[in-house]
Amino acid sequence: MTVITQVLVDKKDPAFKKPTKPIGPYYKTKIEKNMIKEPEGWRKIVASPKPKKIIEIDQIKSLIKNYIVIACGGGGVPIINEKGLKGVEAVIDKDFAASLIAREVKADLFIILTNVPRVYLNYGQPDEKPIPEMTVEEAKNYLAQGHFPPGSMGPKIEAAIEYIQNGGEEVLITSTSHLKASLINRSGTKIIAAT
Repeated sequence: MTVITQVLVDKKDPAFKKPTKPIGPYYKTKIEKNMIKEPEGWRKIVASPKPKKIIEIDQIKSLIKNYIVIACGGGGVPIINEKGLKGVEAVIDKDFAASLIAREVKADLFIILTNVPRVYLNYGQPDEKPIPEMTVEEAKNYLAQGHFPPGSMGPKIEAAIEYIQNGGEEVLITSTSHLKASLINRSGTKIIAAT
């Protein structure tokens, strides 16, 4: 079951002052202020505020009793509350939206699928090291040390930390092709509250 999902964000979120997410088509020239130059041309950039509330959460909770639910596609439709709900130009990070849904529905396990079988320290370097399991504190330390860049693994780790710090039990980060092995502790990275 697919649910078109509205996601409430704070209109005062600092992300609105510093847009970073490229969207839409490429242009040959810069046609407005908030644009970024990429190899293919100029693209508009918008804010990526943190999700605060899933508007359709009650419907999602009801549906998951009997269906596989697809919600917050692409992060969901960003809205603000300004004399009623209204859309806003932004992109919500799908990992943060998924973390919020997982917390709201009280999921026992929050799975983040990505393109690598595990999380690594020094990813892509000759000394890269897979991490089969880490605690939230270890994840925070590795994040602070710069092991998980903002444009790739960083948001996934932050979303995992948010989930566990808000009552979640366990996060599993892996690739689709390694999911089955990860569920029996043969692949993936497990993030837990503490050992």
